[in-house]
Amino acid sequence: MGQGTPLIPISICADDFGIEPGVDEAIIELSQKGRLSATSCLTTANGFTDRAQGLKTLQVDLGVHLNFTEFLGSPGIYLPLPRLILKSYLQQLDSEEVEAQIGRQLDAFENQLGRAPDFIDGHLHVHQFPVIRGALIKQLTLRYSHRRPWVRNTWPGALSTALPFMQRFKAGVIGVLGARAFTRMAEQSGMRFNRDFMGAYDFTKPHPMYATMLDAWFSKAQHGTLIMAHPAKYVSQGDAFGQDRVEEFRVLSSELFTLLLDQHQLVIKRMSEMD
Repeated sequence: MGQGTPLIPISICADDFGIEPGVDEAIIELSQKGRLSATSCLTTANGFTDRAQGLKTLQVDLGVHLNFTEFLGSPGIYLPLPRLILKSYLQQLDSEEVEAQIGRQLDAFENQLGRAPDFIDGHLHVHQFPVIRGALIKQLTLRYSHRRPWVRNTWPGALSTALPFMQRFKAGVIGVLGARAFTRMAEQSGMRFNRDFMGAYDFTKPHPMYATMLDAWFSKAQHGTLIMAHPAKYVSQGDAFGQDRVEEFRVLSSELFTLLLDQHQLVIKRMSEMD
């Protein structure tokens, strides 16, 4: 890298804080090492209540990972993803119930951390679905008129052809399921969002090594790109795809990670602090 070459700021967000101790320990360690700029919290999980205090000293953006698909002990609407997509697009979700559920998850964040979230996204990207996105924008507008959280845009960046076609196709499908409509609503309400989105791959299908995928994502990253991650130091026996999480942690905590950042002239920065 030439002297004085400006670095490209990107954000790396680890999802699912609160779901398991091994995930939470990985997120805290990576944040302390400067390998992450954000983490989104499953505030409906008991683990969030138990371990949220460990987030308070971290120099990263802290957000709410809206959950409408995974029952973790809190009452509410929790449906398998295909059924939730169908009901949301057919306008069959009760908007008042959806808004109340969003409110409870925001309340849980504020109660544990004593402040408003820096951003909002969604477990399995549910925040962008019809009905949910309208209820979310309404809640954020009412609650945070003084300082609006940024929100996750899932529209994919220009993905490298080094990635398998089906992986690139999945990234496109995620974006098509509401990204454009959601970001229009967010912009009209004065909310900021990331430029584009990377990091999606299917744990259930064969895929390249995580370091290979990270290199491919970095090669196309631009100012304001958000890369999603799911690291874990260890996982429970019941996590069928836990080794992918462990491998993510291994790469993100390694010297290779910093070498890839340097190679692609990138720097990790909090989205809330980006121009």
